[in-house]
Amino acid sequence: MASFVCARNVIRLFAVAGAGAMLAACAQTTVSQRAERAAFRQAAIEQHRAAAAPAMMRRRVTAARRYATARRYAAPASTPAHGVASFYTEGTKTASGEKFNTLDMTAAHPTLPFGTKLRVTNVKTGQAVTVRVNDRGPYVPGRVVDVSYSAADALGMVGKGLAKVKLDVVE
Repeated sequence: MASFVCARNVIRLFAVAGAGAMLAACAQTTVSQRAERAAFRQAAIEQHRAAAAPAMMRRRVTAARRYATARRYAAPASTPAHGVASFYTEGTKTASGEKFNTLDMTAAHPTLPFGTKLRVTNVKTGQAVTVRVNDRGPYVPGRVVDVSYSAADALGMVGKGLAKVKLDVVE
């Protein structure tokens, strides 16, 4: 009986060793196989880039149209602008690159340089606030400025969402 147990243990040992050898052989790759995989990956990347190129062009065209629309509806910076203002509360980054904060007194204007100080006056109530331009917009015809939520609250336009305003460049 002891010889039977010993023979069974030897067979198990050979089976485990054989399985380990087969796994080791599967894990080994030759230099040519690695080169083939690298070439395949490179071809896949180039194919992906070629497929993505039309989408990137569409994005650029869309952005160009958006900015062309912004310039078309923009009032000359030398004269005070009258029009409709709206406010926005969503977004993570502004066009100037800074983080969007609804509590800051900021605004989006289609053409004025970033950092320009604007005096926005609600024509109906006479309430006024000074904001800093740090974003681009609005992209709705007839609107002259988008202000942050806190600026809209100071202007008394949060309830309606829109207000007729007068813009004066302060700085």
